Amino acid sequence: MPAHELTRRSRVRELYAHPLGRDVVESLALQVGRSPKWIDNPFVGSVRLSALPKLTGGRIDDAFVDALVALLATVPDVPAPNGGPLREAWFKEAVFYQVYPRSFQDSDGDGIGDLRGILSRLDYLKGLGVDALWLSPIYDSPMDDMGYDIRDYRAILAEFGTLDDFDALVAGLHERGMRLVMDLVVNHTSDEHPWFQEALRDPASPYRDYYFLREGDPGTPPNNWRSFFSGSAWRWFPEAGLWGLHLFSSKQMDLNWENERMRAEIVEMVRWWRDRGVDGFRLDVINYISKTPGLPDGNRLIGDLIGWTGMEHYFHGPRLHHHLRQLRAEAFDDPDCVAIGETPGIGPQMGKLMVGDDRRELDMVFNFEHLETPGRNRFDDYRYDLRFLKRYYTRWQAEYGTGYWMSLFFDNHDNPRFVSKVDPRPEHAVAIAKLLATIQFTLRGTPFLYQGQEIGMVNQAFTSLDQLRDVESINLAAELTASGMDADAVFARVLAGSRDHTRVPMAWDAAGGFTTGTPWIEGDGDLTINVADQGGDAASVLEWHRSLIALRRGSRALIYGDTVTERSPRDQWRYRRVLDGEECLVVLNLTDRPVRTAAPPAGAELLLANGGEGRDLDAYGAQLWRVS
Repeated sequence: MPAHELTRRSRVRELYAHPLGRDVVESLALQVGRSPKWIDNPFVGSVRLSALPKLTGGRIDDAFVDALVALLATVPDVPAPNGGPLREAWFKEAVFYQVYPRSFQDSDGDGIGDLRGILSRLDYLKGLGVDALWLSPIYDSPMDDMGYDIRDYRAILAEFGTLDDFDALVAGLHERGMRLVMDLVVNHTSDEHPWFQEALRDPASPYRDYYFLREGDPGTPPNNWRSFFSGSAWRWFPEAGLWGLHLFSSKQMDLNWENERMRAEIVEMVRWWRDRGVDGFRLDVINYISKTPGLPDGNRLIGDLIGWTGMEHYFHGPRLHHHLRQLRAEAFDDPDCVAIGETPGIGPQMGKLMVGDDRRELDMVFNFEHLETPGRNRFDDYRYDLRFLKRYYTRWQAEYGTGYWMSLFFDNHDNPRFVSKVDPRPEHAVAIAKLLATIQFTLRGTPFLYQGQEIGMVNQAFTSLDQLRDVESINLAAELTASGMDADAVFARVLAGSRDHTRVPMAWDAAGGFTTGTPWIEGDGDLTINVADQGGDAASVLEWHRSLIALRRGSRALIYGDTVTERSPRDQWRYRRVLDGEECLVVLNLTDRPVRTAAPPAGAELLLANGGEGRDLDAYGAQLWRVS
């Protein structure tokens, strides 16, 4: 269904009726703790977009309005209201588990995790209840960004093993009734990829158009876009006299998806991995693959608002849906092949346009808005407010209904441990880990665990920058130091958001159990949270996860049922999952103090509880009831 075309003369209510406009308005309202219903005010709704600069006293200027209108024009469609009837699928019932190969299990004593190490732990994952393993990049890479800078899409990095090892891992998974999902990084390649090297070497090479390479003055980048990893998004190559675009590391060069030959090579590569037995793909920053033609400067106000100048020109580019549909149709148009998009900045309405069954693009998306309290970012040192998580998921569960499907996650390789963000005090760690797991396995959607989350691993007590290996953290530290910030303040800010918190080795036992050698990255040495000590302990985080996974697997209501949110105090969260006469009730305490909750319905059966089995719930307590 086509979206209404907006202009500067359009009114605010028309902006809110537009899928991208609605996501923007609701996201901003959520950030400031306000309801978007203020747009229902007749005066507010009737305001023309062109009047916003005057009404806001110049805080919004004409250039901002023009940029907003241009961005809205990249969304030509409106999602179907309910997305159609519920479609059952294996990936909706599955539990996914992300493995960061470098830190999961080392099999040869070199201190680096590898494929044979993962193979040796498949029985553990099967016993946990995992259905699909999501493997972070194992491709040949210079490892500037830990494998997300790919040098050869059809080779395995030697430190991880060989293609024979990969085939053995696929076979081991399939023998156990499990599936494999690979990371697919196709927004960019390494600057060491043969395509890029040839593009630099030969001005007449067809590979030159595979990337964004521009002539110009060595002192003046082609535009004002900022890299997510600090500094300009452009790198100067003096040997070729060219600027190259990199939204991430300066060694991660963005691919030009407008090049048909390049797209064909990506499709062929994906098919090659499918032929090796891969069951699906997690598509890295996939909503960034389409850029505004001409790569114009980013709007200053938008850049100040979101932190990265230029983002409005690629977070939802004009040909994004075309590229996604082509990739789906030509590379993995198979109902058994799952496609999961990492889509930073994408809200519920835009998400629907990617995951609706009628769209033939993706099956699920990862959105990261829920990982930070409004007004905060990952490098702020603060206590996360779980009441925001309640508002966030209540909104998404209501928006998605039956015809769309969402992912459910808290930890991954790009963020610190969520348990520590909520409350870093050790005495609350177990309760928080169980609370988060209860949310993740009882809301509607597919749960994605990250290694170590199932045992409640927490942030590391790093003591110096020398212990960190993450290029983002290292670049940020250099940028902050250059700005004049003192060393202690630099370290504190970097430590708050470093991705290395989740990249330290998996703790298998009290001695570590990851390697017989020296780990490639060492944490703080505290291994009291480990698999061996928790196995068989009914009070442990590990056994809580096993119980939740088993309960979810045995309940169609917990998988496919409607989510009905009950009225409750702000510091509590009560919701029911209902399907075909089966009903479950979830009761959660979102604070670090005891609360008294409403009584469950008469005759309800308590299936699982932490922090209280009656109306009184301890700090971060959680209960799961079967009502009928």
